[in-house]
Amino acid sequence: MTEASPFPAPRRDLCGAMHVHRRLLNQSMTYRAQRARIENRALLYETGRRSSARRGVVTLPVVVHVVYGSPEQNIDDAQIHSQIDVLNRDFRAANPDVARVPEVWRTLVADAEVEFALATVDPLGNPTDGIVRVPTDQTSFGTDDAVKATATGGSDAWPTDQYLNMWVCQLGGGLLGYAQFPGGPPPTDGVVILHTAFGTTGTAAAPYAGGRTATHEIGHWLDLFHIWGDDDGACSNDDRVADTPNQADSNIGKPAFPHITCDNGPNGDMFMNYMDYVDDDSMFMFTQGQRERINACLEGARASFLVARQAAPAKQPAAAAAAGAPVQAGHNGDVERLLHDSERLTKEVLTDIQNMLGLVGRGSGG
Repeated sequence: MTEASPFPAPRRDLCGAMHVHRRLLNQSMTYRAQRARIENRALLYETGRRSSARRGVVTLPVVVHVVYGSPEQNIDDAQIHSQIDVLNRDFRAANPDVARVPEVWRTLVADAEVEFALATVDPLGNPTDGIVRVPTDQTSFGTDDAVKATATGGSDAWPTDQYLNMWVCQLGGGLLGYAQFPGGPPPTDGVVILHTAFGTTGTAAAPYAGGRTATHEIGHWLDLFHIWGDDDGACSNDDRVADTPNQADSNIGKPAFPHITCDNGPNGDMFMNYMDYVDDDSMFMFTQGQRERINACLEGARASFLVARQAAPAKQPAAAAAAGAPVQAGHNGDVERLLHDSERLTKEVLTDIQNMLGLVGRGSGG
């Protein structure tokens, strides 16, 4: 008889990224303006009117904040490393289960050319293992970003234009994780994962013990939407990626192929995509269109991760990767373009802020 897990998984796989997205849209004029620009850029890449400048793989430095209220929530290093291993397979299409993609979609499987490494240098230039451990008196966290600040029982982010911040904690309400889309406030940028849905060892519990929650949430962080478009079955919205079939709603568990909704036969829903809600062992692909959207994000809103490497003096690639710094090979023209894009985005944000302040000033004077 198999012993029951002491860390049971939630009854439902639930991602809170869209809750955060809608909250920010309602609260922030700057976020709305930024999202409009990010979507316009993504459309240029999707339609082929703009192509990616990056050549080869980019490695993103990661800091993992383990915020724990009990000993079991203070997950060990092995569990953290197991998650990094999963991410590096999934984002490179090197996961063994990619062979299970239905034949009709195998030509769409994409290597996103993104890898991840725990940072070995902290923001002050000191050596680090890329793991921050913070005890908390909070019993659980939600999507209000409390876990991302010391003042509210969490852990402050490292500079979010230099590190991918991942918070691992106890989440409430059956939540597995959530992410902040690009364009949001820097202090809360990153992804949050339930400790029992993080990595493949330790407290990770089936059916979310394959590390795919982090793959899904980092997909959001790189500007991918849920594959069904979050329209509650209306079939009127999609994920803004042309090569993912429109589907009615999220899929859960282990669907059988084909699963047809929204008149998307004969092949039906691409439920094995990382941006659906199926069990970890039933999701195993990104598409070419999703890769283009990721490229638009990395060369736009998240260009700082490329610019830092492009602008740095040439170093041995192995040494640079070991330092946990973004790795990106390219030509001088690509460097100039990425630097220009980063500068342009900064100016756009400042313009948004100035416009907003102007609106506030006119409102208060009237």
